[in-house]
Amino acid sequence: MPVTQHKTIVLGHGSGGRLTAQLVRDLFLPAFDNPALRKLDDQAVLNVAPGRIALTTDSYVVTPLFFPGGDIGHLAVNGTVNDLAMSGAQPLYLTAAFIIEEGLPLEDLQRVAQSMSQAAREAGVAIVTGDTKVVNRGCADKLFITTAGVGLVPDGISISASNARAGDAVIVSGPIGDHGITIWSTREGIDFAGSLWSDTAPLHALVEKMIGAGDVHVLRDPTRGGLGTSLCEIAASSSIGIELDANAVPVREEVKAACEILGMDPLFVANEGRLVAMVAESSAERVLRAMRRVPQGQDACRVGRVVAEHAGMVLVKTEVGGSRILDVPFAEQLPRIC
Repeated sequence: MPVTQHKTIVLGHGSGGRLTAQLVRDLFLPAFDNPALRKLDDQAVLNVAPGRIALTTDSYVVTPLFFPGGDIGHLAVNGTVNDLAMSGAQPLYLTAAFIIEEGLPLEDLQRVAQSMSQAAREAGVAIVTGDTKVVNRGCADKLFITTAGVGLVPDGISISASNARAGDAVIVSGPIGDHGITIWSTREGIDFAGSLWSDTAPLHALVEKMIGAGDVHVLRDPTRGGLGTSLCEIAASSSIGIELDANAVPVREEVKAACEILGMDPLFVANEGRLVAMVAESSAERVLRAMRRVPQGQDACRVGRVVAEHAGMVLVKTEVGGSRILDVPFAEQLPRIC
């Protein structure tokens, strides 16, 4: 009889045969169990209310897989939920595909699956279908996850990176750079003074409160590339200028110190549980008050404004009173962080 019990992933787990079925039945199905997934068809047939849907897809390749504040499973769920939320959508359903390297401990895969299950429950979404592939040892870095997500956009909501208007207030939901520096310090085994935790979190509840409080024009979660890249993209997409006050941008002291040591700009360090918004000035204070009543937005603050001048450019008022043009780097400061 063939061996069916393994402590690590073997190539047979990706064969489509008995081991694949065993992996799905014993590991993924208990973790993600719901009526749509339970059928184990090659697709999920779902009920969606009439109206507009938001659709997104993403891949997650973080190293290490586990880090303070989260893991690749949390990132996969929260990142997909947040991409939907940035359109004002209410996330509904997710898919997940796993590319697994031969030799990955089954205990680690189980831990990731349970983490995704917990994150999905907290976000109020269901993982309804997926796929599993196993590649030879050395052909992947332990585990890659690809997701897709579907959400429903309420009537009357129109949020886009092309909707920024002169006079808008620029708001961020909290301190930036936590995720990227946490990943780097964990990967390199460097313990900076203080505690560093990834900020990974779902943001759709925060977005709902923001939309209910005021006139929100633009939302973006500044993940890979950080706040600086998001602002440059919004300025180009909306053909407006942005003036950013560096003194107003919240950065934890641990992150600031790490960036100074490493020669990095916190504006371009990745986040996984923060958002930046362009909000009509007339409702900016109401939006800020609403954000601060939600855990993911309790440190929200105004960091700049949208202007008609220097369209397509972001100007930063520096800590010493000067100004500089914010330019997107040619490459990532930190590779493999989301």
